[in-house]
Amino acid sequence: MSSGLHSRLRFAPTQVRVETRADGSILLRSPQALQPHARAVGEWLVHWAARAPERVLLAERSADAWRKVTYGEALDAVRRIGHALLERGLGAERPVAILSDNSVDHGLIALGAMHVGVPVAPVSPAYSLLSKDFAKLKYIFELVRPGLVWTADPAKFAPALAAVGATATPIGPLLQASPAARVDEAFARVRPDTVAKILFTSGSTGTPKGVINTHRMLCANQQMLAQAWPFLEDRAPVIVDWLPWNHTFGGNFCFNATLRNGGTLYVDGGKPMPGLIETTAKNLTEISPTMYFNVPRGFDLLMPLLESDAALRKNFFRNLEMVFYAAAALPQNLWERLEQLALTERGGELAMLSAWGSTETAPCATAVHYHIERAGVIGLPVPGCELKLVPAAGKLEARLKGPNVTPGYYKRDDLTRAAFDEEGYYRIGDALRLADASEPARGLVFDGRVAEDFKLTTGTWVHAGAVRVKLIAAGNPVIQDAVITGHDRDEVAALVFLNPAATKDLQPDAVRAHIARALAALAAEGGSSTHPTRALVTTEPPSIDANEITDKGYINQRAVLERRAALVEKLYASPLPPEVVTAAA
Repeated sequence: MSSGLHSRLRFAPTQVRVETRADGSILLRSPQALQPHARAVGEWLVHWAARAPERVLLAERSADAWRKVTYGEALDAVRRIGHALLERGLGAERPVAILSDNSVDHGLIALGAMHVGVPVAPVSPAYSLLSKDFAKLKYIFELVRPGLVWTADPAKFAPALAAVGATATPIGPLLQASPAARVDEAFARVRPDTVAKILFTSGSTGTPKGVINTHRMLCANQQMLAQAWPFLEDRAPVIVDWLPWNHTFGGNFCFNATLRNGGTLYVDGGKPMPGLIETTAKNLTEISPTMYFNVPRGFDLLMPLLESDAALRKNFFRNLEMVFYAAAALPQNLWERLEQLALTERGGELAMLSAWGSTETAPCATAVHYHIERAGVIGLPVPGCELKLVPAAGKLEARLKGPNVTPGYYKRDDLTRAAFDEEGYYRIGDALRLADASEPARGLVFDGRVAEDFKLTTGTWVHAGAVRVKLIAAGNPVIQDAVITGHDRDEVAALVFLNPAATKDLQPDAVRAHIARALAALAAEGGSSTHPTRALVTTEPPSIDANEITDKGYINQRAVLERRAALVEKLYASPLPPEVVTAAA
């Protein structure tokens, strides 16, 4: 499908330098040199508080109104909070832990800590509110040993606080401090190597890893992004965003892009799940963003509302210049539906972009800064970040080096040593490939997680990520997610998680028939390693305690397969149990 979309936004030239080594490795770099950047995150706030003190930095809904904090007000609050933290003896070894969803106060606490060189550790609310045993929260508190804990809702988080023996400090007393010279002295001592944040990611194991995020990482990464997307400096961005700040996508990519470029971030209290997506829709009916960020799950739930609500659709697209997805593959059907809405509402004047990276890369390592016609392309290396592609199991394993890459894991030298290769490149664990080997400047395509791929008994490799995306697209809208199975088996199969909104009014037989047709459609394309031959619906939602899912809705394939081994056995039983779905005739 040829896209009718176009964009007037300024982008970096579509260029890449390629070096091929004798061992088959490929090095990719931007021809742009990384330009000077801020010393510390606080420099952005100081700059905009002087240049545009009355401009709103953060806003959140309070009843039917928006509570707004300007850049001038934010800097005053940040200096007060910073002074109070110093008075309480906090520092590099006594960080601030935050147990809270996104909020104005959350943002001020985090900025206040970073301003005076105190690391901030925002912890996933799911570890406190959805967990049954608080095991991950206990591990994090034992590792970090915070000097102060803040939560927006002490009552809601009371069981979690009790589990770790902590008492929350309210923001009120912190804001009553009168900042003195020591605040500015502490800010001046913050260096690029000072730890700004400790962000936790579970990866493929059950124990969270504390990723060190330095000020250099965060500041360099925003400069990298600004050089790939010069349009960021042309217009102060307006963002309506739910992405959690304990994750790098929301907390570093979106929040920092707003702050660095003098924009306004409206905290969206909605989430991509039934019952909360309506809050997102209400916010987007009131506030028209210039840029919109989301994960595929969010677009999946938002799309029907955009298609059916003219007022929402009009306001959403009114000032919109760019739509961005990341963190997981966007099914092509969602891309095309969004594209069609943009063509109708804006005549196609919209950029649809993506990028790629991880918590360890602050997060942007590659970015799309040119026109693309379909989902899946993740762009080219951003200026200053070098990408090495190493042949591995029939794929190209990606490794990274640059000032945006973490120095390691908090108090875990063993994990740090294992994360880097002999040349100092970070092993991200993803596979990438060139969209067009004859024309590298057309960009890279995500090619799955290296650890998720497996071989059938025939010796054929199964690229689980690609199979998963195809199955979700074929089963749209019934299939919300899937885990691909078949390691050392004869055939590929899948455990399927249903979309509650799409299936709530469907009878079980109708759901089975839909899945069967999806399997048949994929089978017709051929290739035994490229599609599942059977599927089993799992009725129990993925468990966060068992590390099966993150609070952004990402499925951990390995954890699901290990925990639900009995269901996997059903998929390969002989004869097949009646609950296993096979392709329709």
